[in-house]
Amino acid sequence: MNNNIINQCFDAHEEVVNKCRNLFPVISSMANICYKALAGGHKILICGNGGSAADAQHIAAEFVGRFHNERISLPAIALTTDTSIITAVANDYSYDRVFARQVEGLGYEGDVLWGISTSGNSSNVNAALNTARRKGLTTIGSSGKTGGAMVDLCDEILIVPSDVTARIQEIHMLAAHIICQMIDDAGWTNE
Repeated sequence: MNNNIINQCFDAHEEVVNKCRNLFPVISSMANICYKALAGGHKILICGNGGSAADAQHIAAEFVGRFHNERISLPAIALTTDTSIITAVANDYSYDRVFARQVEGLGYEGDVLWGISTSGNSSNVNAALNTARRKGLTTIGSSGKTGGAMVDLCDEILIVPSDVTARIQEIHMLAAHIICQMIDDAGWTNE
């Protein structure tokens, strides 16, 4: 095996991490948006495709379970997990509606929709963000490259300055873990 690949990947990751240091205010804002919604009795809905779908599930698990601190379970739903809903909506409407339709049924004013798309141009994520806006949800996003069409659909958006999907996804999860830790440390009770 070629150890140069390991070094190249670590170097590329470090370069992107250093470029993201100016995104600290965005990460803090996203954490505040999520915290205010959760503290107000609302929930977080999360969606994405492929690796971003896995990230959505991972983030929801950190809220519902816990991140570091023992605390109450916090309401978060990954819209990527119910194959019956996803396949029914894709079949009866279109794949572009698989998340928007769930936002229609599960999202309420005061909730947060967190869309994840490395390009910012995933049509089903952007359709969900549009639906969320119409319903009065706060919209946040995790993207990369230029942010794509998501830029105009999010109240706050983290845009990772990279064109490499793997590096973008790595920063998405770093930022998500930071957000989870900030929310964990916000002083929840165990009741």
